[in-house]
Amino acid sequence: MKPLARLTVLDLTRVRSGPAAVRQFADWGANVIKIEEPSATDDDKPGGSAQFADYQNTHRNKKSISLNLKHPKGKALFLELVKQADVIVENYRPSVKFKLGIDYDSLRQVNPRLVYASVSGFGQDGPYADRPGLDQIAQGIGGIMSVTGEPGRGPMRAGIPVADLTAGLFCAIGIFIALLEREQSGQGQWVQTSLLQSQVWMMDFQAMRWLMNKEVPGQSGNDHPTSSPTGVFPTADGHMNIAAMGNGIFARLCKVIGAEALLQDERYATVPLRARNRPALNAAIAERTRTRPTQEWVDLMNREGVPCGPILSMDKTFENEQVRHLDMAASLRHPKLGDIRVMGQAIRFSRSDPGEYAHAPSHGEHNATVYGTLGLSAGDIDALKEEGVI
Repeated sequence: MKPLARLTVLDLTRVRSGPAAVRQFADWGANVIKIEEPSATDDDKPGGSAQFADYQNTHRNKKSISLNLKHPKGKALFLELVKQADVIVENYRPSVKFKLGIDYDSLRQVNPRLVYASVSGFGQDGPYADRPGLDQIAQGIGGIMSVTGEPGRGPMRAGIPVADLTAGLFCAIGIFIALLEREQSGQGQWVQTSLLQSQVWMMDFQAMRWLMNKEVPGQSGNDHPTSSPTGVFPTADGHMNIAAMGNGIFARLCKVIGAEALLQDERYATVPLRARNRPALNAAIAERTRTRPTQEWVDLMNREGVPCGPILSMDKTFENEQVRHLDMAASLRHPKLGDIRVMGQAIRFSRSDPGEYAHAPSHGEHNATVYGTLGLSAGDIDALKEEGVI
């Protein structure tokens, strides 16, 4: 039995931040029921090949039912599901759940043990609460675009939806905390996070440069903001990353590349001096690194304990021997496509295993199964479909 098999999760989420949270439960065995409007919406349905692939990864291991929450009978069916649920996750704009009458205060009257989780763009209250919130907007306000990219080139977004994904992870962490607390109190509670909170939190040491030192961090391109030499260096056949933090590792780097003279140069005698004189130091290192191919340098530096590595395109990442060893690509069987690959889990346990993954469900694929648990017959389900309830 998978570790979360005892939990039932009602999934009201769309797009990415909410589904990123729910996926942590679906992968580890929770009974996740994805609740969708009777008519499919464009923002959460596969279109082209990229969208279809994303959908298979994001919504795997779930059941799907169609349900009209605006219809009185649909609302009644939803409340029956709530009675059986442990968790509800939603990422509507904050006001929507109140208009539908499915907010936490309403649903806890039905199920006091319910853990209700909300992911929003900017939080459940405050001056920005009901603004539409998307990943790139949160990246801009949260600071990451101001420190990403090369100096003088203007702000740059991160190459992945980092605000969406981290908000989903924080939501999942919050749910787990609430479930643990429920074991003591017997009561559920409302868990809240947002893209903006998550993005600001992710600024970490860059944020602390301002909070404690009143230093506004800027862009530093591929160089580490405060440590040198740490960045991208040319090789005979491309580029590589080198992270020679601290005096000991810097000395080992100089030895590997045959540049021991750098150790005698007063400009590079300390960590602060190396950061201050970064351009000249980078140029001196690059003069050496471009004489050999990347893999030769990676082998040489790793033998000497110098952190380094290649810079891989997505296809090469999944060919990498360590990535393969960590099972970061998982296989599943799709009813139409046959065997496909999706992202594996980034967590390992000594005993528990996610096991086989199930394909992302088609719209309303599990209506008969889920509504059957509420005592509805096939005829009842057909009648509800005719009425526009499901």
